[in-house]
Amino acid sequence: MNLGSHLQELRRKHQTLSDQVEAEQRSPASDGLQVMTLKKEKLKLKEEISRLNHT
Repeated sequence: MNLGSHLQELRRKHQTLSDQVEAEQRSPASDGLQVMTLKKEKLKLKEEISRLNHT
């Protein structure tokens, strides 16, 4: 997998997590712990994307 396709996959995963966070937050029975976990995963992906963009 080359860098471009790897970055594209990371961005896709980041967007999927964003969608999941939004859906979870809109849900009346949202689980705060689940939202926090998703946000942490999203942040890790964002940091990885940023790191790879600057190399």
